[in-house]
Amino acid sequence: MDFGAVIAHLNYWAVLAAALASFLLGGLWYSPLLFYNPWRRAAAVSEEQLRQGNMAKIFGVSLLFQLIAAFVLAMFIGVELDAAIGALVGSLVGLAWVATAFGVVYLFERRPMTLLLINGGYNVVTYTLMGAILGAWH
Repeated sequence: MDFGAVIAHLNYWAVLAAALASFLLGGLWYSPLLFYNPWRRAAAVSEEQLRQGNMAKIFGVSLLFQLIAAFVLAMFIGVELDAAIGALVGSLVGLAWVATAFGVVYLFERRPMTLLLINGGYNVVTYTLMGAILGAWH
């Protein structure tokens, strides 16, 4: 694979859109509307601990990480695929690589299955969304 050619033909607006969509999905996923309370309990994080974080740093670095993930996923998907194949590839990345990697770590850390389902589920959904956007808008 010629990475130079792949990078030269990437749609950087699609990469940005995929990263932003993932970032916004995370805001919803971990909000009180969905999984905030079960996530907080499973992660054993108190409200006070959450309030003490540097939110600008947390959100800024999170968005940077989503940009990196979207960029690499775009390179992996390439410029020839459509939304359906992009979503399939993204879901496989989220499930077979990210969620299973969390699973291995969580087993050794003795973390609850609930946390794996919430965090792993977020990654499956977010990579599926990113893949669909990247595939549709190549």
